[in-house]
Parts: sequence; C-alpha cells; structure tokens
Amino acid sequence: MGLDDIVLAAEETMEKAVDFLKQEFRAVRSGRASTGLVDTLRVEVESYGTTMSLKELANLAVAEGNVIVIKPFDPGTLKDIQRAIEKSELGINPQNDGKMVRLPVPPLSTERRNQLAARVRQLAEQQKVAVRNARRDANKLLEAGKKAKTLTEDEVESGEEQTQKTTEQYCKKIDAMVEEKSKEIMAV
Repeated sequence: MGLDDIVLAAEETMEKAVDFLKQEFRAVRSGRASTGLVDTLRVEVESYGTTMSLKELANLAVAEGNVIVIKPFDPGTLKDIQRAIEKSELGINPQNDGKMVRLPVPPLSTERRNQLAARVRQLAEQQKVAVRNARRDANKLLEAGKKAKTLTEDEVESGEEQTQKTTEQYCKKIDAMVEEKSKEIMAV
C-alpha cells in the first residue's frame, strides 16, 4: 500500500467518524421539535417480524411548531411505534389517537439541557477516539511499509505529518460541531 493510499484511507475513516457524529447529533434533542429526533429510531414490528427505522414505517412531520406528528403507512404498526418511542431515551410521552402518534416536545429544563450538553460532549469524544484510532492505524501501516522497504524514511515521516495534520483538522471539526450543538441546546 502506497503512501497516498494510507493517508487517504485514514482521512476517509475520519470523515466517516464526523458523518456518524452528525447523525448522532440529529437525534439529540434541542428546544425545538424536529423529525430528526425520531426518524432513525428503530422500531421492532411484531407483525412483520423485523426491525425497521421509523421513517420506513411512517410519514413524519412537525406541526404547530412543537409537535412531531407520526402517521404510519400501516395502522397496524401504531402500537409498535408507540412502544419504541416509550423505550427510547427521548423523554417524550407519545399520544396515540388511533390513526397517528403525536409527540409534544416540551421545553427543556436547565438540568436536562446540561445533561444533553454532556451527552453531546460524550458522543464527540467517542468520535475523536475513532479519529485518533485512524491515525494510529495509518502510522502502523506506514511503519510496516518502512520495514518491508516499500516506503522510505522520508515518505514515512511525510505520511505521519500528513496524518497528524488531518487528525487535528477533524478534531477541530468535531469541536466546532460540539460548540454549535451545545449553543443550540442551551438556547432558551
């Protein structure tokens, strides 16, 4: 594996970590209603004998500014959807009217805001670890190339520098995402 391939593979892994964090942040509640809170929620559908994401089972919309409306394609899945929401860590009680589920998103208390901000930092730290692991793996591949004499010492040093710069760049991206999401959570 050449120098460019190793550096590119590390960068792709780091990009995946940032993309994953974006998806995770969508599910973290801020003060407003958003379908992103529930669209990736996994629902165990007994009648189908499988687990599906909520957006595969229902239309999702925001009504009245602070209510998420979930209208299932198959009314038989209504109870399964309600059960999945109750089991989730959303902290929202679903209201089932027989045709759809309404999720009234209450304003967050200061204590809950602080908990969510801590959760955001925790999720970010997990992805920073993934970014650093990508750097470590790239450095191992560079050293292996040096031992196998497919890479020169200069190439290895250059690769390590490139990987370190890329790692710092992605860690800064993650920090910026945390700051933005924390502001969103703390906004009243």
